[in-house]
Amino acid sequence: MCARRRNFCVSVFNKLLLVMNLRLLVSSYVLGTVTAFAQPNPARPDLCQGAYFTEAEGAAALKTFAQTHHDRASWEARAKLIRQGIRDGMQLPDKPKFAPLQPVRHSLKKMNGYTVENVYFESLPGLFVTGNLYKPLNIVGKIPAVLCPHGHTPKEDARFVEQTQQRCATMARMGAVVFVYDMLGYGDSKQTAHKLPNALKLQTLNGMRALDFLTSLPEVDKNRVAMSGESGGGTQTFLLTALDQRIKVSVPVVMVSAHFFGGCTCESGMPIHKRSTHQTSNVELAALAAPRPMILISDGKDWTKNTPDVEFPYIQAIYGYYGAKDRVENVHLPTEGHDYGPSKRAAAYRFLAKELKLDLNRVMKNGQIDESPNKLLEPSDLAVFDAAHPRPARAVMGDEAVMALVK
Repeated sequence: MCARRRNFCVSVFNKLLLVMNLRLLVSSYVLGTVTAFAQPNPARPDLCQGAYFTEAEGAAALKTFAQTHHDRASWEARAKLIRQGIRDGMQLPDKPKFAPLQPVRHSLKKMNGYTVENVYFESLPGLFVTGNLYKPLNIVGKIPAVLCPHGHTPKEDARFVEQTQQRCATMARMGAVVFVYDMLGYGDSKQTAHKLPNALKLQTLNGMRALDFLTSLPEVDKNRVAMSGESGGGTQTFLLTALDQRIKVSVPVVMVSAHFFGGCTCESGMPIHKRSTHQTSNVELAALAAPRPMILISDGKDWTKNTPDVEFPYIQAIYGYYGAKDRVENVHLPTEGHDYGPSKRAAAYRFLAKELKLDLNRVMKNGQIDESPNKLLEPSDLAVFDAAHPRPARAVMGDEAVMALVK
C-alpha cells in the first residue's frame, strides 16, 4: 500500500513538474525568450544567450569587469574594445552597402493632436523597413525625434498592439516626430522569418536605416534624437545607441540585465558578448551610451528585478567618470512585470520631456499623464502594404535570399 501511494505521489509530482515546465515555456514564448539557452549552449560556446549566468554569477561578473577600469581613460579603452567586439561579432562592415532610402509615405491620418502615416523604405537592396510615422500637428521649426523599436509578441503584431500605439501617439502629442518599425518577420516585414541566424545583424542594419530616415526629415532636430523600446526592442535600443552617436538619449525598457542576455537570435544569436579579447554583458553594452542621457526602466518580475542594486550602480559609476551621474536614472517598478505599460510609459515620457525639451503639459490632465485622446487604430489602418500599395516587385523574398544580402 505504501509503495502504491509512493508511486502515486511520484506520478502526481512529475505531472505537476511537467505543467510548470509547460507554463514556463509558454511564458518564454510570449516574452520572446528561449529557455533552451538558460545555460551555455554546447553547440555554440561563443554565444551568451538567455539566462547565461545565474543572478549571482551576473553580479560577480560585473565585479570582475569593474577591475578593468577606474577612470574615464581606462573605461574608454574598454569601451572601445567592447564596441569593436559588437561590430566584429555581428560581422558589421564599416560602410554597409545600403540601398537608396526612397521612402514611401501614404494613408495620412489626422488624429487628436497628431498624425499617423504608413511608411516603407529600402535598407539593403531588396530589403524593406516597414513602420508608422507619428507627428505632432502644427509643427513649427525643428523638433525632436524618437526612434521606437518594439519587443516580441506571440502573434508578430507588436507594431499594432495597444502599448506601442499609445507611446507613439503620446510622444507625438508631446511634440516629437516618432517612427516605429517592424522587427524581421513582424507586421509588414514578411520577407523572411524572424529567427534567422544573422537576425541581429539585419535588425541592426535596419535600425541604422530607420535612423537615417528619421534624421532625413526636414523638421527633425538632429541634436535631439532619442531611442526607446521594450524587451527585444530594449536590446535594439542599447545596441544601436552603442554603435551610433546620432542617438542622443537612450531609454531601454525592461531589458538591461547582468545575467540575462536576450533569448532570441535577434538579440544574442551572434557572438557580441564573448570574444577572444574579453567577456562582457548587456550592462556594459548599455553603459556605452555614457555620457549621453539614459534611463533604465525595470520591474520586479523579470530579469531586471535587481537593477537598483546591481546594474544601475555599475552604470552610474561609469557615468561618474564623466562627471555625469545625474544623466543616468533608474525607475524601478517592483510589483510590475515585463511590458511597456502605463507606469513605464509615464517614466519614459517624463525623462524624454526633460532631455529633449518636449512639452509634457500637452499630455497632462489633473496632474497625471492622459492618454485618452489617443485613438487605437486597426492593423489594417496601419498596414504598409495593401492592394493600393503593394510590396515592391524588387523585394527579396525568403530566408536564404535575405541572408545572402549580408554575406
